[in-house]
Amino acid sequence: MRLYLVPTPVGNLGDMTYRAVEILQTVDLILAEDTRTSRVLLQHYGIATPLQSYHIFNEHQQLQRYIDIILSGQTIALITDAGTPGISDPGFLLVREAIKNDIPVECLPGATAFVPALVDSGLPCDRFVFEGFLPHKKGRQTKIQSLSAEQRTMIIYESPHRLVKLLEQLIEAVGPDRQVSVSREISKLHAETMRGSLLEVRDYYASKDVKGEIVVVLAGAQSDTNNSTDTE
Repeated sequence: MRLYLVPTPVGNLGDMTYRAVEILQTVDLILAEDTRTSRVLLQHYGIATPLQSYHIFNEHQQLQRYIDIILSGQTIALITDAGTPGISDPGFLLVREAIKNDIPVECLPGATAFVPALVDSGLPCDRFVFEGFLPHKKGRQTKIQSLSAEQRTMIIYESPHRLVKLLEQLIEAVGPDRQVSVSREISKLHAETMRGSLLEVRDYYASKDVKGEIVVVLAGAQSDTNNSTDTE
């Protein structure tokens, strides 16, 4: 009886760990965000474990069913389309309910998009804040404005068709000179990281047909201490 959260590659299938494959081969059931996407991965590694759908649109309805399955003595692994379950993907509700029912929960270490994007950015990564996807409409401007004074490095997920708009909104909130790094298609054949000022990166992507998953890493605001002049 156990719930495993198993990270899957964010791009390159070779990033799957040996232990992740072993767990997926030995559990009784795998829950996947999109069974079509996950089946490609499972077939690549010869994993024939039964697969069922568990995603944002059915997790509330299916939650108790899977808790009952685990309580009956079975072991379940949760995977998402890419990365670690629970990080901007389904997972939190199932973990919380499992803990309430004294079900052992174990998250394997593995892929998540924001870590390589943060390290590749060249921006300070000793202190950072993960924002995930910002609100699409209601509350978006308020959220962006609230980030303008954040002194830690900020990590934001964005879809390719909204990337330029996000960069323009950030320019309005923090100015054109704030440093930013945009990573896309992490670990894939056409992986790319573009670094520079918000204005430079906006101009770079404004003329391109942007594709792939996007991670935006934005430099934090300078503290008043750093901006002040020492008069002593």
